[in-house]
Amino acid sequence: MRPRLLETICCQNGRLKGLAFHQDRVRRSAQALGWKTFPDLYSITIPQQARKGRCKCRVLYRENIEEIEFTPYYIRPVQRLTLIKADHIDYACKYEDRALINAAFAERGEADDVLFVRHGLLTDTSYANIALWDGTRWLTPKQPLLGGTRRAQLLEQDRICMADIFVTDLHQFEKLALFNAMMDLEEGPVIAVQPTNIRLSSPFTKK
Repeated sequence: MRPRLLETICCQNGRLKGLAFHQDRVRRSAQALGWKTFPDLYSITIPQQARKGRCKCRVLYRENIEEIEFTPYYIRPVQRLTLIKADHIDYACKYEDRALINAAFAERGEADDVLFVRHGLLTDTSYANIALWDGTRWLTPKQPLLGGTRRAQLLEQDRICMADIFVTDLHQFEKLALFNAMMDLEEGPVIAVQPTNIRLSSPFTKK
């Protein structure tokens, strides 16, 4: 059976935000997987209970939309990250199956989340893209696990810049911000880049 994909869309006061970026990702994912058709996200109807406040619209689909769920959304605090080696993880499309990501998340220890490292380069946390502040600008990894829709929007607005960020370069940055479709750059958690906040996992340190 063909894999099922997922889109998480922010619904703010009854309006789906960044919908053009989500629709573009759906189109590109369908093309990458060789599908002949893909769903029209503009056809989604907003239920009455999602017309006030911020809700997460979770869309599961193949060539057509198969499930839609609206739930209230609250930004959860993240203060500490564990660096996890993720050379084996391929998440170029936003698959419903997150088994590898969830398994890595379980290795976070006392941290709140994990930060994946592929071939020495920083990528994403388990649920968000990242940007690092170097004192003058926000830099986001050029090669994320998943190219998020908020990331695409921030790049288009020139609010962040792409760069290859090696894990060995972390000390050059002041802080790290998390963002995704549900939270803008200024809304998500911001973590000071210190050893007490961002630590290496034991598997990561093994050669």
